Amino acid sequence: MDNKRLYTPSTIKEILNRHGFTMTKALGQNFLIDGNTVRGIVQGSGVTKEDRVLEIGPGIGTLTEELALEAKSVLAVEKDQRLKPILEETMADYDNVEILFGDALKLDLKKEWEDRFGQDPVHIVANLPYYVTTPILGALFDLDLPLKSLTVMVQKEVAERMCGQEGTKDYGALTLFIRYHSDPEIIRQVPNSVFIPRPKVDSAVVHMLVKDPDPGIQREKFFRIVKAAFSKRRKTILNALSSYGFSISKAEIRKILEKSNIDSIRRGETLSLTEFLVLSINFPDEF
Repeated sequence: MDNKRLYTPSTIKEILNRHGFTMTKALGQNFLIDGNTVRGIVQGSGVTKEDRVLEIGPGIGTLTEELALEAKSVLAVEKDQRLKPILEETMADYDNVEILFGDALKLDLKKEWEDRFGQDPVHIVANLPYYVTTPILGALFDLDLPLKSLTVMVQKEVAERMCGQEGTKDYGALTLFIRYHSDPEIIRQVPNSVFIPRPKVDSAVVHMLVKDPDPGIQREKFFRIVKAAFSKRRKTILNALSSYGFSISKAEIRKILEKSNIDSIRRGETLSLTEFLVLSINFPDEF
């Protein structure tokens, strides 16, 4: 087989037909058929020959192949066992690729990574199925892996929420979750025409450079406050926080807002990451 051409429609169709493989809608299987997009994702990730990559959902190996050519090694996690004979074929020429079959949300990825690479930095690159984008991102940031960057292709609407700006409809709890952990940027728009089968919506590629956590911030407390602030978007920050069910009074919350230099009549979507961090510091540990 002619390597580096897995992204062409004719090659993909020939492989799928030969193996009798049919894509499963429930798994969100949409395979890339555009070389510019594949190369753009890998180039945008910043991965070099010194880097090890964790890929989620390789499919038939289209993106995996490009990563294998640019990275030191690739550990690709695939949920669909039916793809095993296809990946054995398409990745046969790449001794720096290992396919791990299992559900990324159930596997102990931290252990799997450490068993192979110890504390080597992790660069994650993935074309994430739309239906599991948020759970997978949450799980990856929660794993305490030595993450350096994540470059993911997701539904365009989700990408816009991941990179939302204060005061817009896209800005919300997901934005702050991503910004708490990284500096995100949309690096590529991807039309639905570059997939088979063609999804109903367009996609975008988000690159996230991971930040070191602020030692002065209690993560769980911070995210409780963020969740409360966006639980009722139409309410002021004071009313949203005081009606969420915290054990402290509205008067106490008003004082905390004043101490944080935040006007109590503002809405949650107008507060910056920095303001939410200050707010979390000023909240009591038990509330």
